[in-house]
Amino acid sequence: MIQTLDIITINIWSILISLANLVLLFFILKRFLYKPMKKVLEERRSAVDKQYEDADKAKLSAEENKVAWEKKLETAQTEANAIITTAEQKAQNRSDVILIQANEKAESIIKRAESDAELERKKAENDIKKEIAEVSAALAEKMLEREINIDDHRTLIENFINEVGDDNG
Repeated sequence: MIQTLDIITINIWSILISLANLVLLFFILKRFLYKPMKKVLEERRSAVDKQYEDADKAKLSAEENKVAWEKKLETAQTEANAIITTAEQKAQNRSDVILIQANEKAESIIKRAESDAELERKKAENDIKKEIAEVSAALAEKMLEREINIDDHRTLIENFINEVGDDNG
């Protein structure tokens, strides 16, 4: 005995209607869902691409600005070094001038002191000669009791002192 199952049957009309519904649903979804979704995705992609492009432009601009600022910084550093070098040279020149002036002034003071000392020495030497002459004259006068006059005696003593001063000089 063979029994047949009525539950599993193939109904062609039902399959065709299901296929027609599937195709109709596919076209409806494509028309109302896929195309707008594709359009939204395309707009989104364009926006993202534009943002990347803007970011690349900003990065390029930032790099150009960085290079420009580095050049300006390098130029400023060079100028600062030049200013420092110039200031150092001016300070050295001023120092040299001050040292030269100080040396000249010191030499002038030393020469003046030497000339003053020489004048004082000559003055003291002359004073000592006069005193020796006067003392010798007084002694000789007392010893000789006026046999030689004072002027002759003074002349003799001065000649003797000059000869002794020239020998020591």
